[in-house]
Amino acid sequence: MTATTPTSNRDTATPGGTPALVVVAHGSRDPRALSTVRALLDRVRTLRPALPVRLGHIELNEPLLPDTLAALGGGEAVLIPLLLGRGYHVKRDIPDMAAASPARTRVAAPLGPHPLLVDALQARLTEAGWPTRPAPDHAVVLASAGSRDPESRADTSRTAALLAARLGVPVVPAYASAATPTVPDAVRALTARGHRRIALASCFTAPGRFATQCAAAAPWIASAPLGTHPAMARLLLHRYDETLMTDGAMKRRVLATP
Repeated sequence: MTATTPTSNRDTATPGGTPALVVVAHGSRDPRALSTVRALLDRVRTLRPALPVRLGHIELNEPLLPDTLAALGGGEAVLIPLLLGRGYHVKRDIPDMAAASPARTRVAAPLGPHPLLVDALQARLTEAGWPTRPAPDHAVVLASAGSRDPESRADTSRTAALLAARLGVPVVPAYASAATPTVPDAVRALTARGHRRIALASCFTAPGRFATQCAAAAPWIASAPLGTHPAMARLLLHRYDETLMTDGAMKRRVLATP
C-alpha cells in the first residue's frame, strides 16, 4: 500500500535524500506504551545508524503523525504502521494523514502476518515458560486487539496459523474488542477439545489496557507484549526496505511501458 502526496523541493529527509522511516504508533494512555515504542525505535537506530527514524502517533500521544510529517517538509518518508494487521487505521487514517502532509510518503504494509512476527511471539512465549517440547494437551490463544474489518481478522488468523506451524500445537485467535471469540471463549473451546495447558500469546506491540485485560484471562502462562524484541526492529526495517523496493520496481515498469 502506498500513498504519495504533493511535494516541494525545500527539503529531503537527509542530505543524501534517504527517505525517513516513520513508525506510526496508535497511541495509548498507558505510559508504558510510549516508553516501549521509543525503546523499539532506538533498536532500529542501532541496527541502521545512518537511517533517519521518526515517530508519529495516530492519537493520544505526541508527536502526532501530522506534526511529524510537517517537520519533514517536502522530504521523503516511508510510514510503517506499528500495527499487526490491516484495518481502518492502516487503510484510512494513516493514508489520509499522509495525503494531507507536504511530505512525499509511502505507506508500508502492517507488521503482520510475517515470520519475523512469529519469531517474536514464540520468543515471548518461551520467556513465559512455554516448553521446548509441548505435550498433546498444550494449546495457545493468540490474543489481539480486534477489528470489525474482515481483512484484519484474516491477518490475525494467518498469524495464528504460522504460530501453530512453528509450535506444533493448535493456536486459536481471540480478541479484546470488536470481534469474536473473546479470550475466555477461545479458552473454553480449547478446553472442550481436551487441552489442559492453554497459554496466551500476547499479540500486542506494547503494554496497555487490552494487553492487560487479555493476560488476566489466561488460564496458564501469558507472554509479554512484543515490545522491543529484536525481531520487531528487524521487521520494521524489512517493511521499510520492502516498500522502497516495491516502489522502485513499479517505477521501472512504468518507465518501460511504451
